[in-house]
Amino acid sequence: MNETYRTILGLRAIREFQDRPLDQEDLDAVLEAARWTGSAKNLQNWAVIIVRDREQIERVAACGNGTGPLMAAPVTLVLVQEPGAYELDTGRMSQNIMLAADVLGMATCPITLHQDEDAAQVLGLPPGWRCRYAIALGYPHPTARPKNFGGRKPIEEITHHDSFGQ
Repeated sequence: MNETYRTILGLRAIREFQDRPLDQEDLDAVLEAARWTGSAKNLQNWAVIIVRDREQIERVAACGNGTGPLMAAPVTLVLVQEPGAYELDTGRMSQNIMLAADVLGMATCPITLHQDEDAAQVLGLPPGWRCRYAIALGYPHPTARPKNFGGRKPIEEITHHDSFGQ
């Protein structure tokens, strides 16, 4: 099994971070991975808001449920979709961010901002732009472990052939 495949299979959400800022070089590398994410028709119709200010992180965290990891991390990356953007593209960018961070020795935890209209207001988004997801980013705490990891369903339970139920 090659290293890339092992990284993909081993990626886990981490919710505990060291109390130290991110090195700019590490953040830049993660953002470069985000920038190179593929998108439908190569429109790249997204933006990333880098939030370091603790009060602003609190405001963003208030827009979702289970947002404790945002409060624990030194940086929150907020993923913004332009009008007409595909949510799949934002998901692809999220995965690139999380994989790049992992390879570079950082930890991430994806977060859903359930009150995305509130998040848009908090972040000052233009009309029609949407913010539904954020990623907690930082260096993992030495004792950090994935929470509630129970493995995966067997492949037979999640795959179908030619139509659903087949």
